[in-house]
Amino acid sequence: MPLPAHIPLSDIGHTNYERVMGHAPHILKPWVELEEAFFQRALLPQTLLEQVRRTLAQGHGCEYCQAKGGPPHTSRDDFRTSLAVGLAQIYSSDPKGIDEKMLQLLRAHFSDAEVVELIAYMGFMWAGGVFGKVMGIRPGSPRQARPE
Repeated sequence: MPLPAHIPLSDIGHTNYERVMGHAPHILKPWVELEEAFFQRALLPQTLLEQVRRTLAQGHGCEYCQAKGGPPHTSRDDFRTSLAVGLAQIYSSDPKGIDEKMLQLLRAHFSDAEVVELIAYMGFMWAGGVFGKVMGIRPGSPRQARPE
């Protein structure tokens, strides 16, 4: 049985992540809405975004995030996905490493709107992962992770 998060799970939310954030429902609600915007109305393909998310999860170390979907795929036939994953690797090690030259390379293969979406997505996923890491959120069903 996985260890519980650093804070007991609330009764608000569906996943362990949401149930920890559910202690602050005024934060959880817009957080979920932004997540839905990325996953339901994204300009970028979901497969690309998922590989970026998985890459970032390796960087920030959130166990919950790493378990959700597993590690990033190492084989990429799609150049845009490879470019986005490379950007996520740079973002993970040092966001200041994303310079004008890197942005020019992105703009050669992505529209301006896609670049904005990709950078915003990485920031959101990074913030969520850091939250998960700091709060000790772990994978598993909420019922298993809830302390007795």
